[in-house]
Amino acid sequence: MAEIRQECHYTKSHEWVRLEGDIAVCGIDDFAQSSSGELVFIELPEVDEEVRAGDDVCVVESVKAASDVYAPVSGVIIEVNEALLDKPSIVNESCYDDGWLFKIKMDDLSEIDDLLSAEEYAEEFDA
Repeated sequence: MAEIRQECHYTKSHEWVRLEGDIAVCGIDDFAQSSSGELVFIELPEVDEEVRAGDDVCVVESVKAASDVYAPVSGVIIEVNEALLDKPSIVNESCYDDGWLFKIKMDDLSEIDDLLSAEEYAEEFDA
């Protein structure tokens, strides 16, 4: 069973968001990382890049396949997790903590309401 964090919001494409003020810390959820297998490469977005919710902003590659990661909210990328460039498997080990992918300074905090709560996500995916 995949871990679901109560403090996070989720997309149907398995990204998670944790709000820290108007900053959205973003990553892929436990279901996505376990389904992918061990990650061997991550292409992170550019800092200062403007993104809209739903834009593909990042790529994660495992021994099985490459997958796009989508921006769950709109805003500007203000930070990326550069530790993942040397060790992408951090996402497999700690997808919600050390394995976050990027941070977005949100344009509109109400966009969080368009995401799934932990309860809604669990119902949607029978987790």
